[in-house]
This record gives sequence, C-alpha cells and structure tokens, in this order.
Amino acid sequence: MTSASRRRARLLTITAGATGAALILAGCAGGSDDGGSTDSGTITVGTTDKVTVLDPAGSYDNGSFAVMNQVFPFLMNTPYGSPEVEPDIAESAEFTSPTQYTVTLKEGLTFANGNELTSSDVKFTFDRQLAIADQNGPSSLLYNLDSVETPDDLTAVFNLKSENDQVFPQILSSPAGPIVDEDVFAADALTSDDEIVDGGAFAGQYTIESYDFNNLISFAANPDYMGALGAAENEQVVLQYFADSSNLKLAIQEGEIDVAHRSLSATDIADLEGNDDVSVETGPGGEIRYIVFNFDTQPFGAATPEADEAKALAVRQAVADLIDRDALSEDTYKGTYTPLYSFVPEGLTGATEPLKELYGDGDGGPSVEAAEARLADAGIDEPVELSLQYSNDHYGPSSGDEYAAIKAQLEESGLFTVNLQTTEWVQYSEDRTTDVYPLYQLGWFPDYSDADNYLTPFFLTDNFLGNHYEDPEVNDLILEQASIVDPAERTAAIEEIQQKVAEQLSTIPYLQGAQVAVVGSDISGTTLDASFKFRFAPITKG
Repeated sequence: MTSASRRRARLLTITAGATGAALILAGCAGGSDDGGSTDSGTITVGTTDKVTVLDPAGSYDNGSFAVMNQVFPFLMNTPYGSPEVEPDIAESAEFTSPTQYTVTLKEGLTFANGNELTSSDVKFTFDRQLAIADQNGPSSLLYNLDSVETPDDLTAVFNLKSENDQVFPQILSSPAGPIVDEDVFAADALTSDDEIVDGGAFAGQYTIESYDFNNLISFAANPDYMGALGAAENEQVVLQYFADSSNLKLAIQEGEIDVAHRSLSATDIADLEGNDDVSVETGPGGEIRYIVFNFDTQPFGAATPEADEAKALAVRQAVADLIDRDALSEDTYKGTYTPLYSFVPEGLTGATEPLKELYGDGDGGPSVEAAEARLADAGIDEPVELSLQYSNDHYGPSSGDEYAAIKAQLEESGLFTVNLQTTEWVQYSEDRTTDVYPLYQLGWFPDYSDADNYLTPFFLTDNFLGNHYEDPEVNDLILEQASIVDPAERTAAIEEIQQKVAEQLSTIPYLQGAQVAVVGSDISGTTLDASFKFRFAPITKG
C-alpha cells in the first residue's frame, strides 16, 4: 500500500549504550499503594521549556507535552521504570483482528469538571486529531488509523489500515493520545488554553488550578484519577518557567525551587555536581540533535531560481562532511551529549551508523577534502551561502555555542559562508513549517521507545518536518516495517531504511543526549527512565 492510500506520516537526548528497556530511577518512584495522596507539601519544578498550546491537537513539542502528560488521561501509558505500555484508563486493550485494536474503558471514569469520560470522548479525540491535522500537531502519528467505532460507552474499536501494526499501542501513549472532553474541546479547530483550563477538562493525575502562560502553572492532585499510574504522592506542584538557564541554576542552587528539569548548560550541571545541597540525577534519553534541510529553499532547492537536484544533494553531503561531532560533544557539551552517526540513536534495536562511513573521513571525523570534492564534482566552484536558523530558548542555553561552532566548522573550510540567525521557539515552531528557514535546528524527544519513532516522523512523504522530502521507496519501506511481526526481519528493514536516507540526507543527526534533573537534598522520587516522560506524581519532599 502506498502513501496515496494513507494519511500523513507518523511523527519531536542519550540512550548512551542502553537498550530501549534500560532505565535509571532516581529516588523512590511509584504511586501510593492505597490509592491516596500523601501530604508532602508543594513541589516546585523549574524549567526553561516553553508551552506552545495545551490542546493536544496543536502541539508536538516537549514543553507542551510535559504539561499534557500530567493532566490528560491516556488509553495506554508507560508505567514508572519501563518503556513498555500497558492499559491506563483502559481496563484492557488488544488486537481482536489483524486490523482492529479494541480498548475497553474502566467503569466510572470522569473528567475533573464532572463530565463522564466514555468511548464517545475517545472517538472524538482521535477524529478531531485527524480532522484538524495541525502542522504543529501530532496527527501524523495516526497515519494508520482509518476510523474509530464505539459499540457501547466502554468500548472503542480502532480500525487500522495496515495489519499487525507493532507500534499502535505505543502511539496511544504518545502526544497523539491524550483523551479530551468532547464537551469542552472544539471538533474541528484548536481550543484555547484558557478554555481548556476554565473547562476543567482533565482526567490525569493532576488538574490545573491556575495557569499563567509560560510563567507559572499550579497543579493539584486529582483524587478521581483511575489510571494505572496510581495517585500522586504529593498534593500540589507549581511549575515555574525561567527565561534562561542561568536563572534556573540560581533558583535550584539557592533552594528557591525543588527540581530543575530542562534545561541547564553543561557547565552549570558540572558546577552543580559539586554542590552538596543538590543532587544531579541522570537517566537514559532518546533526544537527538539534527539539522533539517528544506528541499525547496535550500541552496539549489526545487523552488529556487538555480534549482538543481544534484547540486542540492552535494551541498547537503558537503555539510555532513564538515561537521565535527567530537568537538561539539566535548567542547560545547562537556560530554553530556555524545556523537551520533545514525538516524536511530544508539541502543535501540536496528540502530546503525551509516553517516560515519559515508561522510567526512569515513571514521566519524570531518574532512574538508571530501567536502571540496563533492562540490567540485557537482560543478560548484564558489563558496555556497547557507542561511541557518536555530532556536535560542528551546534546546538549552548552549544552542548558541553549538551553532556558532557549526558555523565556524563550515566556514573554516572555505566552502561555505553561513548566515546564522536565531528566533524564539513560539515563533520558530510556526516559521519552520512555512518554508521560512532553508536550514534549521531541531531536537527530537521520542514519543515511544522504538526505532519507528525516529523514521516515520521524518521520512514519510507528508512528514512532520514539512521539508518537501519525498521518496516513494523509502515511504513504502517505512510503512511496511511497522507491520513486520518477525523481529529479525523488521530489524533488517529498519537498517535498510537508515542506509537509504543516509544517502539522501534530508536531515543530518549529529548528537544524542541524556535526561538530567537537579533536585534538592530533601527531594526523592524523580523518575528518569526509558519512557522518556518526566512525571510529577512520584516526587516527594522531606
């Protein structure tokens, strides 16, 4: 089956030798055994990661999902300490035929506003994701979903286009999966943050008591949460947003907040490791850093006056030849990020390193000679001007140093001149999908622990990047691998896909990084595991 018969692609830091199932737990994670909350005061969490919108249909970024993950219910979820999914507000979930995934809800589910949560809300949730199909939303994850049926109030049947979808249960736990209240959310348009908060449309471990956009959010434990994660171990969490990492570091250092999570600079982390008043907790991450090429607007791109496919490819390949990953890892990130030569990060099944062999010196290092030869062979004999964009407030405080280093690496070759610019994330997330940036920075925070999540978002025809990359063969290979039941056969397909996209280079991955949280000495229960979800509920104080 080709992409013409399917919807948009599935779609946004180190696994570091860990398998997808590997994890690190900091403190004592887990819900209370008796189903009640314990009184451990107010937990204050600090972050620089911004929200774009609270509507699950309109945002596909880590900052927004970090809030959604606390307040919205999911049919499937990852328990503490595991990347595997299990029923959350569902009583059961299983394939009842090769193309039907049937979910049975628990009885008595309600939203915080008192509205019943039934299979009608489930159908509404996924129907609106596909109907709205917001460019900055996660609807692309639902490419294999054909329709949802509701034979009764507790049953939702997902009709899939392809058989034996090995990742669909994981997708129900992803940013496409938060269940929303059909009496609060609009069916065909995004619902504003204020309407969501005022409507009390929450049924996760927390509700939102007060909401000051990207300034302060106050969460209260939800006594009516009936999901698998259990009741919150604290009664209230305040999420405080900081303009930059230096202020975030000062706040955790001075005890003004209890937890600092995303993002501190590598220098700040190293400094805090020597502070007896705090603890630096680390865990496996799936974050990757990469450069995206817009195939229409990059040098020699399809929509430029000098359009030339061979020259455009040579430009991408020459950039790949020149990036010095070791220098970025050590000089910019002090080893908290490691070099990445793959589209699927190290540790996940099927990960290979095609970029190491194909580019640079063939052993992971940069090569001016290789880059020069590529451009010359394509008939490019003048320095190529690159317009390269990065976000100054979304991927941590070292992004400026990171992209200054990339600019220097490219320009020192004499083959490129780089016009480096930066934009704040809220505007950046809009601009990048409207052909404003010929080359730009992105980071990826996985939705689930499977190689598929590093392929379908980027390389299907109508991908999340919106960068006009299209290859029918790659498209069909990606669609097929998700339905391969035999593990060895599926691994081989994943490896083949990576090789093909490495030769085309619509993106250049170059770093992968770990999860890091800094906590006060009286804080326990933070979980940094292979679910890649940071949850407030297990955190306790004193």
